[in-house]
Amino acid sequence: MDNVTTDVTDDGGTLRLHGDELLKVLAALGNPHRMRIIAALATERNYVSRLAREIGMSRPLLHMHLQRLEAAGLVVGTLELSEDGKAMKFFEVTPFVYELTPASVAEAARSLSTENEAEKEEAT
Repeated sequence: MDNVTTDVTDDGGTLRLHGDELLKVLAALGNPHRMRIIAALATERNYVSRLAREIGMSRPLLHMHLQRLEAAGLVVGTLELSEDGKAMKFFEVTPFVYELTPASVAEAARSLSTENEAEKEEAT
């Protein structure tokens, strides 16, 4: 397969990633903390406070990393009410598969935004 693809479409098809989206995914996975978060969420969904305790990270730092992962489409968060009425945000990994080949990277590179736009996006 020569395309950068993910298997998250509802109809079982594949979705091509725009170059900027691929950069967002690779940047998200290029951080060891975020890789550990994905690993922790791979087996079960979790809420922020418990996940922070389990991986030994402050809640604000964890929240920042979860935002990056969510923006890249790698995790999804849902707000739920506990039995005592407390709002809790649960996160889980979204199903994903990425195949990278020289040809798929070249195809993604052709769809990148201009350098200035990509640099602005990267800085945030």
